[in-house]
Amino acid sequence: MGCLRMRILVAEDDSSVVSFVRKGLEAENYAVDVAPEGEEARFMAEEYDYDLVILDLNLPGMGGLDVLKHLRAKKPSIPVIVLTARSGVEDRVKGLDLGADDYLTKPFSFSELSARVRALLRRGSRPAESVLKVEDLELNRVSRTVRRGGKKIELTQKEFALLEYLMRHAGRRVTRAMIVEHVWNLSFDSMTNVVDVYVNYVRKKVDEGFGHRLIRTVRGVGYQMGSDEAEE
Repeated sequence: MGCLRMRILVAEDDSSVVSFVRKGLEAENYAVDVAPEGEEARFMAEEYDYDLVILDLNLPGMGGLDVLKHLRAKKPSIPVIVLTARSGVEDRVKGLDLGADDYLTKPFSFSELSARVRALLRRGSRPAESVLKVEDLELNRVSRTVRRGGKKIELTQKEFALLEYLMRHAGRRVTRAMIVEHVWNLSFDSMTNVVDVYVNYVRKKVDEGFGHRLIRTVRGVGYQMGSDEAEE
């Protein structure tokens, strides 16, 4: 329960399917984002770090196959499950040829989807993605250790999850609400003051005594890691 939840992007425009899939995945402790349109799905999948993408082929605007093609050009190793009402062999072959890792047709059982998600996440664990680095700060997601300038830093489970989220989005501005949603897996703002408290905890351990801050406050927005452009 204490570790950072793996993040899944669900690119689907059918609200009933979204509700069904999201409810099931969140019950299994995944953090879930939803993109109901093709262009939005392409942007989110390329801009943010997801552990897996569930992609419908019949998206409004940019179709799912085009999204997959763009995604494979930018992030060739991210696991993708194509989820669609198209059951024809030709569609299945085309999706797999374009780089889908798995293919599930509607209607489907959540237990089957869940099993396929787990299988792909296990298969998709790559050592190169296990270590996050921002300047002289290094976080190992497998051994769950943090070092800065070679010095080991002890963090609680929630502090580790917060730092991991900030490092995965280094150079980008993240709001307190985004942090609440993906570190605490909540979708409301009543805990945003808790974010400030935890950021201060992490700053004391990660920044103090190391010359300059890596975690910066952006006025009116939230926080940003690893860039001097943020406003203190």
